[in-house]
Amino acid sequence: MQTMRNQPTGPRTWQERVWLIVLQLLLTLVLITFLTPTLWMVSSSLKASTEIFTHPIQWVPRQPEWENYVKIFELQPLRTFMVNTLIIVFFAVIGTVLSSALVAYSFARIRWPGRDFWFGLLLATMMLPDVVTLVPRFLLFKNLAWLDTFWPLIVPHWFGINALYIFLMRQFFRGIPLELEDAAAIDGAGRLRVLLQILLPLSLPVIATVAVFALLQHYNDYLNPLIYIRSRELWPLALALQAYNDAYVKNWELVFAASTVMVAPVLVIFIIAQRFFVQGIALTGFGGR
Repeated sequence: MQTMRNQPTGPRTWQERVWLIVLQLLLTLVLITFLTPTLWMVSSSLKASTEIFTHPIQWVPRQPEWENYVKIFELQPLRTFMVNTLIIVFFAVIGTVLSSALVAYSFARIRWPGRDFWFGLLLATMMLPDVVTLVPRFLLFKNLAWLDTFWPLIVPHWFGINALYIFLMRQFFRGIPLELEDAAAIDGAGRLRVLLQILLPLSLPVIATVAVFALLQHYNDYLNPLIYIRSRELWPLALALQAYNDAYVKNWELVFAASTVMVAPVLVIFIIAQRFFVQGIALTGFGGR
């Protein structure tokens, strides 16, 4: 035991130290590359129109134009668009997490005829582009009189339609010891109670991962609202941003300000959930049973 405690925990050779330094520099350069467009967008949102496309790039505005953010709320009903987005994203994410958990629990814990075949078929749907089912879905929602409502953007996600999320949750559930479930069964707990009171509380990392993925998917969705929503008062932020781009193409500072408002909430949520997100991605690759 004393020998194990004395073993070095850091890099043992100078080659490893050099490799870590090179890797750190490389990752820093990649980070700067990804952040540069975002920083330029935020900077441009505070500039006057004449400062945006100056050469060389002026990163810091001479006089920050904070009224650009006031104008985007005055020119378009941005608050209405934000509320619409919140409604769609909230209920779609809740439905995605719950339905994916139910389906994943069935594939991970319940033995039924053809389970592995249907799971393989489910994974095969990941190779099917959404555009292939676009027309049948449109006709279905049209017959249900759901066009120009939020229902086509919310209801389908309550039925476990995303194979990736189901796969992530299934892998995580398989890594939880069966003894916990057996002990609960001895105490008289049913399948649903085991899922809600045992598996889900232990699965916060993968739930956060699926929630973040689903949030980004629904928050940035442009095609589906464009197809199913006609009324302007029902637009989400994705369609509203396109409206700013079309109407104020000569006032790029307003477009960048609207883009910053749209990006900011997602960035904050990702920073808050980052720990669970990374942990969920790391653990879902290790299925123990």
